[in-house]
Amino acid sequence: MISSILENDLRSAVRSIPDYPKPGIVFRDITTLLGNARAFRRAVDELVQPWAGMKIDKVAGIEARGFILGGAVAHQVSAGFVPIRKKGKLPHKRVSVAYALEYGEDEIEMHADALVEGEKVVLVDDLIATGGTAEAAVKLLRQLGADVMAACFVIDLPDLGGAEKLRKLGVPVRTLMAFEGH
Repeated sequence: MISSILENDLRSAVRSIPDYPKPGIVFRDITTLLGNARAFRRAVDELVQPWAGMKIDKVAGIEARGFILGGAVAHQVSAGFVPIRKKGKLPHKRVSVAYALEYGEDEIEMHADALVEGEKVVLVDDLIATGGTAEAAVKLLRQLGADVMAACFVIDLPDLGGAEKLRKLGVPVRTLMAFEGH
């Protein structure tokens, strides 16, 4: 976790929307953070700070806010970018992984030639909650032989256990702030 001063600065840039998408849920909206140039730059810098100076070949971002953050992180560390998308969105040969949702299952996929076996990859998304999508993304990256160095998120909802799931897979997790609840 980062310093409390930085966390408070970034936290104040996140909009909280009660009862969205359903009653009892507080939606953490990072579009306000993205729109604040200082907060956006600071978040991008801090996401990969522990790995600064290490060779990162690719940054993988999970659709859709992970594309925004991941693209910026990839630029910052001079790495390529790999989009991880919902099923049916990529035009070329794909690899996919299914994962469980609250009701049913979904799939994420990436291009089969998006990375070379052994490449060092950092996974990026805006928020980690239950960890289902992020866990599937790690499995997808590993399916192609990636060395998943870390998973980085602006927000952690620790009560839902997602970050812990990734740690159990041997993936270090970096978050910039945490919110209680769902």
